Amino acid sequence: MDLPQPLLIIFIKNPEKGKVKTRLAREVGDERALEIYKQLLDHTHSITTDLKVEKVLYYSTKIDIGDQWELGDYKKRIQEGNDLGDKMSNAFQAGFDNGNQPICIIGSDCFEINEPILAEAFEKLKEYDFVIGPAKDGGYYLLGMREPAPQLFANKTYSTPKVCAEAIHEIQQMSKTCFLLPTLSDIDTLKDLNP
Repeated sequence: MDLPQPLLIIFIKNPEKGKVKTRLAREVGDERALEIYKQLLDHTHSITTDLKVEKVLYYSTKIDIGDQWELGDYKKRIQEGNDLGDKMSNAFQAGFDNGNQPICIIGSDCFEINEPILAEAFEKLKEYDFVIGPAKDGGYYLLGMREPAPQLFANKTYSTPKVCAEAIHEIQQMSKTCFLLPTLSDIDTLKDLNP
């Protein structure tokens, strides 16, 4: 019998002017914000290409053909759900339904994340139920789990300083174990680019 394959889910926004890094765009303009987001996408691609796990890329609106994600073994999907929590929960469930385990999700907002951190996340999921990569703004840049936990996504307001703390609290309420990765910085504002 085949062993379950680990899976990395990558959530991205389609790189369109005026639709990405909107908080940053208020400070630097839509054009520059799009340039920075494209650099973030390139970074995310470069640190995941050689990772020895299955990879599914979830676009926000439509599947782009001929982008950098054609290079490497990325399956392509579209995010489905009413809000970010819904969309992440559905992506995890699709992975578990496919027989993948464990599963980690990342976005494309973090220049500091690297391949060793991703590898460590999957390694730690051999002994912990959950792995979280806390972001300095109170959110998380990575969430990993060994089994479905839809309650982590229900009725959540994302982009608030309590998201990561709430997730850790819920995992404790489930009497499950959680490993915390290094705290890194997501890029949302000009201050994040020049700390």
